[in-house]
Amino acid sequence: MGKFEITTRTNGEFQFNLKAANHQIILTSQGYSTRASCENGIASVRENSQVVANFERNKSTNGKHYFNLKAANGLVIGTSEMYESTSSMENGIASVMSNAPSAIIEG
Repeated sequence: MGKFEITTRTNGEFQFNLKAANHQIILTSQGYSTRASCENGIASVRENSQVVANFERNKSTNGKHYFNLKAANGLVIGTSEMYESTSSMENGIASVMSNAPSAIIEG
């Protein structure tokens, strides 16, 4: 089972990481000014991760693949790690889709 880990950045902002059952980070959030808004971000990931069209697939300038999960309003709510291949990135998307709905919250 996956989990959302809430942490505090050095600037005092809250962020979350969605981790798969193997403890690998599969999605990282932006910074939030309050814990409540961070928890709202988690709720948004749970909902929006179930719509394939909400995943924006990208390629970085160094050729690596990554994705953003977007909310219905078009704002990015999470970004993946960098992947060597398109197939690895697609596996990452599938992992977010399967882990996010039932992931526990820690931190």
